[in-house]
Amino acid sequence: MQLPADAPIIGVPMCVKHLDNHNFHTVGEKYLTALIEAAGAYPLSFPALGEAIAPAALLDHLDAVLFTGSPSNVAVHHYGGGPDRADSPQDPGRDAITLPLIREAIARNVPILCICRGFQELNVALGGTLHTIIHEQPGYADHRGKTNVPFDEMYGSAHRIDFSPDGEFARLIGKTSTTVNSLHWQGINRVSDRLIVEGRAPDGVVEAVRVKDAGFALGAQWHPEFRATENPDSMRLFQAFGNAARARAAARKGRAQAAA
Repeated sequence: MQLPADAPIIGVPMCVKHLDNHNFHTVGEKYLTALIEAAGAYPLSFPALGEAIAPAALLDHLDAVLFTGSPSNVAVHHYGGGPDRADSPQDPGRDAITLPLIREAIARNVPILCICRGFQELNVALGGTLHTIIHEQPGYADHRGKTNVPFDEMYGSAHRIDFSPDGEFARLIGKTSTTVNSLHWQGINRVSDRLIVEGRAPDGVVEAVRVKDAGFALGAQWHPEFRATENPDSMRLFQAFGNAARARAAARKGRAQAAA
């Protein structure tokens, strides 16, 4: 798919992977593909170098930001959580860039879509907390993905989500419930005061949120990026995200022309 030259630019934070005694900064291809094919935007990945990257300066060059999922978890010290499981993968470099970047993006009304780890980062960045092992909480189901199975099965339908009838997700997707995949150990515990819960799983786990009094600022606990073009609900979500990025791109261009 060839994008037009004036397509919006959506930033995507990388994760740090330690390979062959070196740190590599990586990002999952499925997120990049979803941005190109479903949102109609250029993905621009940036490294997880924390304070070396000033959020405000980075946002000057972006029309939106997609905060992706990752095998790693937000460190508990960022939200005063209890001890994490012993084998919980960590990525302090990513924590250091994404948490302040989320706050800055919301303050500047830059569109954001936060998926899985990004969904949890959104809640933490705005003062909420997480369950580190959600399936050990009373009344909650096991939301972990299957292991040692093909991707189609791993990312297959796992449970229903019911959306608030008057919420943004219901408006964008065009219905009040859908079926989604599920691949997460952690989940929202105390919801940030700045978030509105718009969707829950049948066991009550928070699955969809939006930021109060903001533009396009949504969080999804599931993975709509997986084969997004083959799922009408995912397509509508990413198309709306792309449209929000295009609106910001047009506004940035207008300001630049006015200043010239």
